[in-house]
Formats: sequence, C-alpha cells, structure tokens
Amino acid sequence: MKLKRRAVLLELIEAGLVSSQTEAVGLLEAKGFGATQATVSRDLEELGAVRIKDGDSVRYGVLEAGSEFGMSLQQVTGNFVLSHSISKNIIVLKTPPGHAGMVAAAIDRASIKEVLGCIAGDDTVFICVAEKVKGAQVVEGLGLVK
Repeated sequence: MKLKRRAVLLELIEAGLVSSQTEAVGLLEAKGFGATQATVSRDLEELGAVRIKDGDSVRYGVLEAGSEFGMSLQQVTGNFVLSHSISKNIIVLKTPPGHAGMVAAAIDRASIKEVLGCIAGDDTVFICVAEKVKGAQVVEGLGLVK
C-alpha cells in the first residue's frame, strides 16, 4: 500500500498539483488512499520532494540526479544563485527566497566528492568543502565563475 500511495503522490507532484502537505492528503484521499499529514511528510521526504517557487506560487517538485527539474546542476546554480562568498573551505550561496532548498538538494544529488555537505535556509546555502580543497575550486565546478 505504501509503494502504491507514494507512486500516486509522485504522479500528483509531477503534474504540479501539490502545493502543501494538507493538499496532498486531500488529493490522496480522492484517489482512495487514506493518509495523515505525518505520513505524507515522510512520503515527501522519501521521494526527495522539495518545495519550489513556481511564479507567484509554491509547489512540490522532485529532484532527480543529473536533471534537476529538467536542468543540469550548472543551470540550477546559474538560474537560482544570486551571489556567492568563499572563506577557505566554506561557501555561502544566496538565492531568491524559497530556493535555497532546491539548490542545496541539487548540489547534494550531484555527489561532488569535495563537498562534505550542505545546509539550506530559505535564501542561503552553506556548503562545507573538504579541508584540503579550496572553496574556489568547487565554486568553479558549480558553474558560478564566469
């Protein structure tokens, strides 16, 4: 039942129909799947769904390795990173409000060996780079140096 529910939820997300967890619960109920908000929250996390800004609204989307909403990692960073700062092995990226999670997820899914991890807020991504690697090298790999 869980796999079927998640498959239906994924279809709803890919169709652009899910803007909140509450809405997802209602849409799943309409398809014959009883689910609580807590269950939907776990399903969304397991599916790798993140909230993305779509014009003036927000909806859920699913990031897939190598193709973030139909974009390469460099296109994601090029479209959604407004600025960056480097301090040795730390990189701070600034994004439009609501986009930091998507950018961080794209970086995480790219499995860049020099990146130890990312933390995202609403409009800021903090990237920790391996100690012996300079942040500037990773910034260049993200397509942020022109």
